[in-house]
Amino acid sequence: MAKVEPYSVLYGTVFRLSSRGAMNDKSKNQDDGLEPQVNIDRRVRADAQRNIVALLQAALAVFATSGVDAPVREIAEKAGVGIGTVYRHFPQRADLIAAVFRREIDACADAAAILADAYDPFDALEHWMQRYAAFVATKRGLATALYSGNSAFDPLPAYFNQRLRPAIQTLLESAIAVGAVRSDVDAEDILGAVRGLCRAADDGRPGQTQRMIALFADGLRYGARASTNPPA
Repeated sequence: MAKVEPYSVLYGTVFRLSSRGAMNDKSKNQDDGLEPQVNIDRRVRADAQRNIVALLQAALAVFATSGVDAPVREIAEKAGVGIGTVYRHFPQRADLIAAVFRREIDACADAAAILADAYDPFDALEHWMQRYAAFVATKRGLATALYSGNSAFDPLPAYFNQRLRPAIQTLLESAIAVGAVRSDVDAEDILGAVRGLCRAADDGRPGQTQRMIALFADGLRYGARASTNPPA
């Protein structure tokens, strides 16, 4: 039987005890200096959202000046991100164009509640019509792509109706209720009239569209009180 040196037994015991202590310390302190994964995930999501917003804002500006076929690199540089970030969020150009259009629909729709809180019913309606005219200008700039037949744009008409019609309807009903606007006008009348005025005023004269919409809004007052049911 092999002889076991006493110092070997002592060394082995000390090594096992110290190793066990180190493992326990590592287990207890394994998160020291490390950020919880949930916080990292939240920060990544927040950064990604900021990048998306920056890209959509940049794309809208670039499309307005250079058209929808503008180089992706131009959009990335304006947004302050790498070109890979553009493709990570919007693999196809059509995806980016559709996202820009949806964002403009949302901004126009959301403006209705903001204007309703800030102005009386008639002024809120007129301000929203001016905001809608700006949206029409955006749509006109994207028209070549939007009517190209690409399937990425197929859901947009339904989304337009879902978001914008209720917005204008609420403002219009409020204006009618206080006798500020004639009662025989509906949401489609407003939307169609503003689109038509935008086309008619597209002659390069600064502020012409805004002036024509203001005149149209003023015309909505004609006969308003006569067509509003008097209070009981």
